[in-house]
Amino acid sequence: MEEDDIYTKDGTVDIQKNPANKRKTGNWTACNFILGNQCFERLAYYGMSTNLMNYLETSLNQGNVSAANNVTNWNGTCNVTALIGAFLADAYLGKYWTIASFSLVYVLGMTLLTMSASLTTLKPSCDHTGRCHPTPSQTLVCFVALYMVALGSGAIKPCVSSFGADQFDKTDQIERKNQSSFFNWFYLSLNLGMLIGNSIVVWIQMNIGWAWGFGVPAVALAAGVGFFLLGSRLYRLQESEGSSLTRIFQVVVASLRKFNVRVPSHKSLLYETNEHEDSMSEFLLIQVRYKLEHTNELRFFDKAAVETPTDRTLEGLSNPWTLCTVTQVEELKSIIRLLPVWACGVVFATVFSQMSAMFILQGNTMDPHVGGLSSFKIPSASLSFFNALGVIIGTPTYDRLIVPYATKHTGREQGFTQLQRIGIGLAISVFAMVSAGALEVFRLDIVEKYEYYDVEYVPVSILWQVPQYFLVGVAEVFTFIGEYEFFYDQAPNSMRSLCSALFLTTYAGGNFLSTLLVSVVTKVTTKNGKLGWIPDNLNRGHLDYFFWLLTILSLLNLFFYLWIAMGYTYKNVIMQSA
Repeated sequence: MEEDDIYTKDGTVDIQKNPANKRKTGNWTACNFILGNQCFERLAYYGMSTNLMNYLETSLNQGNVSAANNVTNWNGTCNVTALIGAFLADAYLGKYWTIASFSLVYVLGMTLLTMSASLTTLKPSCDHTGRCHPTPSQTLVCFVALYMVALGSGAIKPCVSSFGADQFDKTDQIERKNQSSFFNWFYLSLNLGMLIGNSIVVWIQMNIGWAWGFGVPAVALAAGVGFFLLGSRLYRLQESEGSSLTRIFQVVVASLRKFNVRVPSHKSLLYETNEHEDSMSEFLLIQVRYKLEHTNELRFFDKAAVETPTDRTLEGLSNPWTLCTVTQVEELKSIIRLLPVWACGVVFATVFSQMSAMFILQGNTMDPHVGGLSSFKIPSASLSFFNALGVIIGTPTYDRLIVPYATKHTGREQGFTQLQRIGIGLAISVFAMVSAGALEVFRLDIVEKYEYYDVEYVPVSILWQVPQYFLVGVAEVFTFIGEYEFFYDQAPNSMRSLCSALFLTTYAGGNFLSTLLVSVVTKVTTKNGKLGWIPDNLNRGHLDYFFWLLTILSLLNLFFYLWIAMGYTYKNVIMQSA
């Protein structure tokens, strides 16, 4: 076989044509390009988004509540669009081409955003007081650019993490261990980019201008896309196996059609294909390369795998809209079992979303000067630097110290189960909100004691926010990385991009829940002419009450999660074939 024969038409390696090339592809060799890409991409994303609240307030002249809701809605959309990328990757394009295609949309969006902040015709004009007056068309261009970024960044998110994990062979003991470690280093690379975006880029925005502040992330993103493409010939590909959503709908439809059919008492009487039938069926969308063990949960959907006389054509072939395999049924069950864990992640993501909303508003009221230097100020958005620092310190500590120690006591290769790891992070997030609430109580006490109601900065150092940012970062090491691995591992093989997208929608749910809470709190607390908890002048409000509300929700969420985790049944693959 010629060396060029191992490459597909897109320039990536097809190891099924020549398994001997497995040693030359995938593993950490390929993942280095993926990790590098994500470092640049996150630098661009967080460099642009971390300070978005201040941009909307200063350049687009929006108030606290309006700007906060616009930021959380946009952040939510960035993660909802993950479902689009996941569907296209699993069903049609494959992960590689989905990443490449939507990266172009992403770059175009960042370029347009940079133009909206730099070109005279697109940039809002400001008067001598610094108050800006954007026209409707200028606001429209800005939001078109933002939502192009939301589409591009969201669509590639579920594909990159699962594409990186695909570079490791789970049947190989060494590569299987490396795959588990990959999720730690993947998240670390994200936060290295975030660290630079939250510090250097935010400083550029606040001290040089928004044109450079958005231009640098745009250039970084383009560099990241180029870096990803450089590794093309080293990547291992998994073929697109048809629409995973279609397979799910087939089980639901078949179950409803057989509503009155009785499920047999023994699982061996349920329908499952053999290899010969897989290759013969003209209806089967996906050739089954694995089979899942039958479980006794959600028995209603087992009706789809009960064969009746009308389920086959005259040629003896099965119709998947009336008869589904046990594996198909178990795929749906796997997705349903993930949903309670997903729901618990939403509340955690609500806490996480405060770093781009209420934490920044809180920081805007505090003294940004450091070390007695009146000329040096820390932008409130730059405090996310300590969130990234928490991840950067926490990730290798977890991977190199905590896991080996836990392994000695638990006997598990990964130290903790994935669900235990997630639960530890949820507990830490409660303390993060306690820290934020306690700081706001202290700040408001100073305001009341010295009547600092109308001062620009309350004489409380902004560095007192460091603990809440750092604790959220440490919580991410456990919860978000644990969820990355959990949703990938528990996903049916043909639905890994979809399940990665399902995990990412916890971010969306968290941002939308934050928007809902802010809207409801504002409506309820501003009745009868009251200022409410979150007025434009926070010195006359009660942001601490909002933080305590999130603390209570986080605590209740933790108890609910513990109940869910104790009853969770892990996926069990019983056969794997080429």
